[in-house]
Amino acid sequence: MAPEILAALHLRAFDGQRRAWKAPEFAQLLSSPQVWVFGDEKAFGLGRVVVDEAELLTLVCDPDHRRKGLARDRLGRFESEAAHRGVDRLFLEVSSDNHAALCLYASADFAKIGRRAGYYKNPHGRVDAIVMEKRLT
Repeated sequence: MAPEILAALHLRAFDGQRRAWKAPEFAQLLSSPQVWVFGDEKAFGLGRVVVDEAELLTLVCDPDHRRKGLARDRLGRFESEAAHRGVDRLFLEVSSDNHAALCLYASADFAKIGRRAGYYKNPHGRVDAIVMEKRLT
């Protein structure tokens, strides 16, 4: 998927909740062989492998296609590709006020392991990030 398509969907999905990533940021990330994109124009994710760990950089679903299992599917694709790349642990950060995402990750056996105070900026100020982990082995 082209960085411009990724950026447009990222903007649409976050709709003023926080700063959406721009096309050059996606292009820079995707220039790394450790980063991969999975999904389509309805929902996508971006993962990055470092040695034996993988990080879910973002998981995005078009607002018109939510509640159809697309985010769960993309999360499964992330896990499968990470395992294929020899990863032992998965990590992600999610806004503490994103209850739908927190429920999705918990239902996929991610556990809360930390908190980054004031990590995300939104129109109302700052909000904490919850750091979550899943062990594959």
